[in-house]
Amino acid sequence: MGLHHITWRGAASALDDVDAVADSFAWLIGDEQWVDVERTQSHHGSEMFLISAHCKKKSAALESFAKLGADNLQHLSTEYEKRMDEHNTFHFRLDLNSLIGGKIILSDASKPNTVKGQIKIEVYPGQTIENEFMSLINDAKNRSTSLSDSLEHS
Repeated sequence: MGLHHITWRGAASALDDVDAVADSFAWLIGDEQWVDVERTQSHHGSEMFLISAHCKKKSAALESFAKLGADNLQHLSTEYEKRMDEHNTFHFRLDLNSLIGGKIILSDASKPNTVKGQIKIEVYPGQTIENEFMSLINDAKNRSTSLSDSLEHS
């Protein structure tokens, strides 16, 4: 499998329901133990919280990535060149308010209240990053379909 790890990052102000944000990260990553909430101050001095979730377990990381859903994964696959960096890390964002509401909607850096997602792709000699990424997208889409099928039968 080509997925090394997944990371989610976001911020909440002191006025936000930080527990709801942390819970949405826990659902997204699959385990509340992988969620970290750090209290800090913004540039202007007001209290804020930095929330992050990180998973290095390959199957759990793939499960987290698959939660984006087949349509979002397909959309991300078309943006490979503009989202992949030189360190084999793929960057994308989700709408935070939608995530708290139980929906996953892709977003971009120009919008407020986003969750930054990053996946690190493993590439070994003889492999190309693009092929590994597309294989990962297909694995995640298959897992996503299985997830939605099992939810429908629950």
